[in-house]
Amino acid sequence: MREPRFWARDVDPKSREAAPLLRFLLSPAAAIYAGVTARRLTKTTPQHVDATVICVGNLTAGGVGKSPVVAALREHIESKYGLRVATLSRGYKGQLKGPLKVDPNTHSAKDVGDEPLMLSNSGEAWIGADRARAGEAMSQDGVQVILMDDGHQNPGLAKDLSFVVVDSVMGFGNGYVIPKGPLREPVLSGLARADAVILIGEGNPPAILYDSKVPVFKSSIVAKQTPAPGPYVAFAGIGRPEKFFDTLSALSVDLRDAVPFLDHYAFHAGDFRYLRQLAADHGARLITTEKDFARLPTDQRQDIETLPIGIQFEQFEALDKLISDVIKPGAHG
Repeated sequence: MREPRFWARDVDPKSREAAPLLRFLLSPAAAIYAGVTARRLTKTTPQHVDATVICVGNLTAGGVGKSPVVAALREHIESKYGLRVATLSRGYKGQLKGPLKVDPNTHSAKDVGDEPLMLSNSGEAWIGADRARAGEAMSQDGVQVILMDDGHQNPGLAKDLSFVVVDSVMGFGNGYVIPKGPLREPVLSGLARADAVILIGEGNPPAILYDSKVPVFKSSIVAKQTPAPGPYVAFAGIGRPEKFFDTLSALSVDLRDAVPFLDHYAFHAGDFRYLRQLAADHGARLITTEKDFARLPTDQRQDIETLPIGIQFEQFEALDKLISDVIKPGAHG
């Protein structure tokens, strides 16, 4: 499902989509949603495990760039601390519920979800619909640091450190809870449980971020390599496809056309016929995100390129201090 236009924070207040009557009608449902989340958070007793648990979550529905942050933190902790680090995802839209360790050679996106499969290509990745069970299984298997990809509103597994990722362009949308807006919970409630915010991009972040007094670390998406010269047709089925298209444009890629799809979109044969014909019309090659590529059938991947991306942090020493403070004694052993 595509997000309603009125969820955005830059909607014209005179627009029918943002009419006060519509917001008023959705207010009871939003209050119920927020209440259910709040009760789940207060009534659940989190399970503690031997491994250090670091959560990288967000407060809004849709993608904000959590997975690249998770991958970057996993690489950093492995390199600096010499620990066994693995990501833990719910496995959204995957058929398997876990807990299990993702094997990119045997599992597909249909099995485990696109994000866990993508993360398994660069390091150890697990899935588990029940985060507490998964965390216990990972800890017993010898994982020393668990990086939760999402789960800020999931209290099942006790967290030693919680980061909230915020897209600086999208912010918190119109500031309301689902379905009145994109928020999973009120902003201040979510930030109260966070140890720090990781802000991605060059937009103007909402002032409430700084009102909360939670430390904010700025970061940006960077390409690990530049696509070869030549015209391209881009396509993406992520939370905000235009972010991918803008990244290509910023790299001065000769982008002839860009085709957005819904987040986690399941591509079918007709899509590939359309995309390849569009590329042929432009004399171009197809390029997509690593997350989308993970969902593509293997027989459709041969002529499609990807743009590997990473995260560049500002003030990384201060952010790393938060991590070093929660690494549990004996983890190095």
